Amino acid sequence: LIDKLLDKGCIFFGTQRVPSIIRLEKYGESVLLKQKNPFMKIRVIPGEYSEKVAKDIDDASDSIIDAKGCFVMPGLIDIHVHFREPGFEHKETIRTGARAAARGGFTTVCPMPNTKPVIDSVEMVEYIRNKAEEVTDINILPIASITAGQDGEYLTDFENLKEAGAVAVSEDGRSVMNARVARQAMRLAAEVDIPVFAHCEDKNLAARGVMNAGNHARELGFYGIMNAVEDIIVARDILLAKNTGAKLHLCHCSTEDSVRMIADAKKEGMDITAEVTPHHFTLTEDAITEDDANYKMNPPLRTRKDVDKLIEGLKSGVIDCIATDHAPHHKTEKERGFVDAPFGITGLETSVALTITELVKKGVLTPLQMAERMSYTPAKIIGIDKGTLLPGKAADITIIDPDKEYVIDSNTFASKGHNTPFDGKKVSGQVRYTIVSGKVVYSNNNGTEVIIDKDVPKL
Repeated sequence: LIDKLLDKGCIFFGTQRVPSIIRLEKYGESVLLKQKNPFMKIRVIPGEYSEKVAKDIDDASDSIIDAKGCFVMPGLIDIHVHFREPGFEHKETIRTGARAAARGGFTTVCPMPNTKPVIDSVEMVEYIRNKAEEVTDINILPIASITAGQDGEYLTDFENLKEAGAVAVSEDGRSVMNARVARQAMRLAAEVDIPVFAHCEDKNLAARGVMNAGNHARELGFYGIMNAVEDIIVARDILLAKNTGAKLHLCHCSTEDSVRMIADAKKEGMDITAEVTPHHFTLTEDAITEDDANYKMNPPLRTRKDVDKLIEGLKSGVIDCIATDHAPHHKTEKERGFVDAPFGITGLETSVALTITELVKKGVLTPLQMAERMSYTPAKIIGIDKGTLLPGKAADITIIDPDKEYVIDSNTFASKGHNTPFDGKKVSGQVRYTIVSGKVVYSNNNGTEVIIDKDVPKL
């Protein structure tokens, strides 16, 4: 076990949790993770890197964080969020999204490009990066659009977008429906060595659908979205990736056939990865009992059979990671009713609890696998040197109390969006501390929460 922990850099106490202490000195000094047993201790330098991983570190410290009984993991990474800025600041901003990330235990997040204007140019990538640098310590790494304006016609400048700081390209919120354009995009992405994040949805087949197609949709009087809406584009994009050699990442997978096709592609040795969201491994279409748009998301909640296959894929590694698809909306937008309300729910502040409650506590994932699916593997997918606490790596740390039970209250969310189907759900697993580059950006001590914003110089 120790060898595995050292190899991955995933530090936690699992079923053998023991009294532990994290000692934290102020700016410019050191962070020391110390366990009172022969496991590991970590010393990191705020703003820099992990300096030492060893069994014996006795450095003095000024203040102490008691992490008794907690999981201490590499900072969580969410490679699929929507921060809405610029253009939709009434839903979310980079600042409020970053606060939600900190509260949810995420030290790195990747906002999607479907803003207004779209993140389709070097100038827009630089805008996101500069704005993030101004307002937060959270690592915000933008994803650029595949086509100009997300119109599905003319490719963006992948090479310069990557150089400006984009970690992937995506048309998320829609698919590139023209197969010729999709193939050109993958061929260019392969040349530039940037991953393609595919939102798999045949819009023509989806038509006016608002929830999963089937008897339940008919009972509620809603138009349905059949599994084939997703599966057709999954199949197409896998074939195009095979043809071009592109690094393909499939976003928010929701169907059993998607899992099967991904498994087959991996057996062939393809460079393909996939994600699942907490709402898709937690809820089925049966959770929709009334006209409540907090249950409206895209792709929609599916059947029990689909959910079981997603969980199986996540457990086996066919599904590589967990991502939230954090999609905040203004309250008035979700009050329009199921048919007229926009798709999407918030996810950053419920992801940890749902993962622990639905997967770790039920024996689907071990704590080490949770760290892999939520930190180590997401870092690999976007090609960043994070997701580990090994010496010389970024001092991003998430501390979680896995046994803390509480009821989700959307009124406490740091996000502007309170649109969640999980309001009132009893869960286990609460984030205690979020540390970015050695700096505590979020803490929760006995229910007293503090989110530490970045100091912005006054003009």
